[in-house]
Amino acid sequence: MTFTGAIGAACMLPLRAIINLSVALGIHPNLLTLIGVLINVVAAWYLAMDHFIVAALVMIVANIFDFIDGKVAHITGKQSQFGAFWDSTLDRFSDLALFTGLIWLYAELGRNGYVLVATLALIFSIMTSYARARAESLIEKCKVGFMERPERIVLFMIGALTDRMAGVLWVILVLAIITVSNRIHYTYLVLNNKPMPEGWLARFWFWRDERATIPYDIVVIVILAFVWLVPPDWISDPTATGMGLLAPLLR
Repeated sequence: MTFTGAIGAACMLPLRAIINLSVALGIHPNLLTLIGVLINVVAAWYLAMDHFIVAALVMIVANIFDFIDGKVAHITGKQSQFGAFWDSTLDRFSDLALFTGLIWLYAELGRNGYVLVATLALIFSIMTSYARARAESLIEKCKVGFMERPERIVLFMIGALTDRMAGVLWVILVLAIITVSNRIHYTYLVLNNKPMPEGWLARFWFWRDERATIPYDIVVIVILAFVWLVPPDWISDPTATGMGLLAPLLR
């Protein structure tokens, strides 16, 4: 078992109890989806107020609802095409709310550079989902690219909990640009019956490794190393200062 797999397995223990309780209470999965979005709006407000720890805790609660809605729908047999549409649409509202909270914060702090970074991260994050949805109206499947919604949300929570949101935004922006680009490239190749590139670089470009695998763990470790080890001063973090975890080594 990989370390991300172990974390996922540990998180499933309390989530199973919440899922079972929701099923027992007869809560409709579409209502769970709506509750999750509304709670994420509250998290966005706390981000805008620079209360990152509280925002992270609220996001954790919100994304419990976001995770269990599909499980409850499956168990209760209430899966539907509208439910899938509802879930996907409200997910976009959650994403937009969280990014908007950060944009508001950076605007209030007068940090126009990070207003732009957060805005671009928002644009490419939304385009990541759109590119896949549009591609799959033309080809059978376009599940390539690393930076999908679960990764973005977990990174948001990590950034808020550890006050390293600036590093998180750079990771989301760069990997979202790569994900959008490779989904466009992949769709082009499939539609034109062209061969897929081979080699390790192509494997990263057309990322298709599942979560909780060794390649996935390696990328996660690299991301966390960047977020936690790059000193806030080096990237002009608007909410954190100093040399971070590298300070003892740089003295």
